[in-house]
Amino acid sequence: MNKYNITPRKENNAAYRSLVNPILMDELKEKILRIILLEKKYKEPHYSAKKLAQELGTNTRYISAVISVRFHTNYTSFINKFRIDEAMALMTDKRYKGLNMQDISAMVGFSNRQSFYSAFYKVNGITPLTYRKQQLKKTEEKKEK
Repeated sequence: MNKYNITPRKENNAAYRSLVNPILMDELKEKILRIILLEKKYKEPHYSAKKLAQELGTNTRYISAVISVRFHTNYTSFINKFRIDEAMALMTDKRYKGLNMQDISAMVGFSNRQSFYSAFYKVNGITPLTYRKQQLKKTEEKKEK
């Protein structure tokens, strides 16, 4: 996995994660999903855990603990997963056929193409361009049948 300088995630058992009340953790989980998904904050390139914590009236350690325990990932990977999912939908949508990868990455919240390619590869094991070509090929094969 040397492509895009992706390193395996190290397990870090921070003590504060177990100190967060499970009921509070569930409440924060729901609030995080509401803000990130329903308000589509993941599309904002510079939306940070600090901004999320401010909106929720809590601190970044709590945000980190909830995302780690409830979603089994870190903040950046959590946000990037939603961005990648939307990018994949855009790449297969005929209306966005003319957009290049830079346009798509900007639409879903990445601040640069390299971070988009790296995150996409980390999630899917292929580049965005390869994914788009595979999807176009599948679409063509369906049309032929």
